[in-house]
Amino acid sequence: MPDQKGGHGAADAAAHEAGYVEVAAGGSAGRDLRIGIDVGGTHTDAVVLDELDTVLAWTKQATTRDVTTGLGRAVEAVLAELGPRRSRVGRVMLGTTHATNAILERHDLGRVAVVRLGAPATTAVPPLQAWPADLRRAVLLDAVVAGGGHLVDGYPIAPLDTEAIRTFLRSVAGRADAIAVTGVFSPAFRDQELEVAGLVAEELGEDVPVSLSHEIGSLGLVERENATVLNASLYGVARGVTQALAAVLEQHGLDVTSYFAQNDGTLMAPDFAARYPVLTIGSGPANSLRGAAFLSGVSDAIVVDVGGTSSDLGVLVGGFPRESALAVDIGGVRTNFRMPDILGVAIGGGTRIRGEVPDVTVGPDSVGYALTEEGLSFGGAVPTLTDAALSEGRTEIEGTVSLADHAAVKVLAAALARSDDAIEEAVDLVSLGKTSQPLVAVGGGSFLVPDDLPGVSKVLRPRYGQVANAVGAAIAMASGRWETIVPAGPGRADALEEAKQIACQRAIQAGAEPSRVEVVELTEVPLSYLPEPALRVHVKAAGPLGRI
Repeated sequence: MPDQKGGHGAADAAAHEAGYVEVAAGGSAGRDLRIGIDVGGTHTDAVVLDELDTVLAWTKQATTRDVTTGLGRAVEAVLAELGPRRSRVGRVMLGTTHATNAILERHDLGRVAVVRLGAPATTAVPPLQAWPADLRRAVLLDAVVAGGGHLVDGYPIAPLDTEAIRTFLRSVAGRADAIAVTGVFSPAFRDQELEVAGLVAEELGEDVPVSLSHEIGSLGLVERENATVLNASLYGVARGVTQALAAVLEQHGLDVTSYFAQNDGTLMAPDFAARYPVLTIGSGPANSLRGAAFLSGVSDAIVVDVGGTSSDLGVLVGGFPRESALAVDIGGVRTNFRMPDILGVAIGGGTRIRGEVPDVTVGPDSVGYALTEEGLSFGGAVPTLTDAALSEGRTEIEGTVSLADHAAVKVLAAALARSDDAIEEAVDLVSLGKTSQPLVAVGGGSFLVPDDLPGVSKVLRPRYGQVANAVGAAIAMASGRWETIVPAGPGRADALEEAKQIACQRAIQAGAEPSRVEVVELTEVPLSYLPEPALRVHVKAAGPLGRI
């Protein structure tokens, strides 16, 4: 689609150490406006909201190869809509695909030295063994499995082998971009990982970043280790993104507080985003779901976000994305940090159409941000699903040419029918057979979703739905998590209270107003295979941002 612009419209130090955190919008007198931005594969969207969450301006700009240019254009467009009110902008929230693209395309990744604390119990499965060969070559510098780790009850598997770790660190000095440390059961017993971080500082200096697994993933050694190594490999990418955002803000004279969106639709401050870049990977779909809930006023629904390249489907539960209960595959690597339960299908506005009736194929590739140059309706030679929707009267785009008499009109109709079937099948998969829920269609290509769609009660198309992802970033909440193991008998109440306090402290570190933070999620799972009864506990706390 072409570039678009919108107009006006109605208590614990450990928590700081472990610190991955998440971020709700608040306002303050004089600096009550905030800009939400989402960088996608085809478009970079931006939106301005006031303290009452009213949309004041919005834009869709083509994503550029260097990303920064498209980001700058999007910010420039909404600032132009604001005019003198631009001085009231106090916060900027950014969702980005940089980390995801770096992993998928195997570029700009750092070389990581991997330390696993688990010998002699975990030597049978070396670190990164199941990774795709090309990604492993790009990321892994060297690895060691050293003595250490814990049993599930906290008893050490073996004493921490500090001498072996020091020897390994000296062998990678000057060659490692980052160090990744993973200990067996470290989410519950993190002391050994913290000790190794101290050894890294002593041997390699304070400038070499360290990724600690108890800050990244949950229980499950291999998947948590994978997530930790990916995080370590993305430090350079994160540094580039934070610098790019800072440059754009400086270019436009914006003295603001900035945040980065992460996997569950909440935000991180830039320093945390730089430390935990892997947590931004699912930010785009999560933002879309949160934005769809806000714009539609529906808290429980199926959401489909149709972009230029693909469609992401997810489920809203209480206004937040349903999280995946399974390990998540990222670029061929299984990880276990929390991600929204998203189904992606290769259906988008720029999806290519090939063949002749009846052998018409749709995708999976897309012309992406080149749609306005290559699409039939824009004078190009490539049939796309946008051309099909225009031909069938599902949408109108200013400046396009009529395809009523085009030779490909039957091909376009057949392709749109195939697209409808693919969306219907995807809806059935994510809905788990429930047909009573509404479907909220958002994104720049939402016109591809038919009005009469089997498997849903109705199709909703909210105002500003084309920039729902940017709206989701702008309205995101500040939150913090904590996951641990607590006794099921005596001591349970005290342990739960401590877990709640750590989660709340993490939310406050993310920027939440201390007096308004509350626990919004508490999950206890019995661990029946232990010699003493215990519970696996996950706590999430949230609150609106404090005033500037």
